[in-house]
Amino acid sequence: MATSTGWFYWAALAALFAALTTIFAKIGLDGVDSDLATLVRVVIIVFVLGAFVLSTGKWTSPLALPGRALTFLVLSALTTGASWVCYFRALKLGNASQVAPVDKFSLVLVALFAFIFLGERPAPREWFGIALIASGVLVMAIKP
Repeated sequence: MATSTGWFYWAALAALFAALTTIFAKIGLDGVDSDLATLVRVVIIVFVLGAFVLSTGKWTSPLALPGRALTFLVLSALTTGASWVCYFRALKLGNASQVAPVDKFSLVLVALFAFIFLGERPAPREWFGIALIASGVLVMAIKP
């Protein structure tokens, strides 16, 4: 379990950028196919991250990574791609204020998967927060 609070600031920035991503994407999807929009987004990300990695001197051959790490990074990339395709399609069809909270059900799933596969043991207070998130998603999913 992480004891440093430094992770929180990065996570908060990730949440801020994720929120802006949704707003910008919803506006950008106007009159654009969601799959094409996802591809454009990915290409831009590849160029920006590539430039960042090269400019900071962090480039090494991905083939030099340990096999297990490379396997799980490939699986992560495939599931990220699937998530983005689904997210952009949902965003094209629905309101950002509805799609984003339902997408965040992933937080509940991460906690459950981390419990099952990684041996993480959230405290009761943390499980309560996870249950609140799940409840919020149910509220969003149930039609009045």
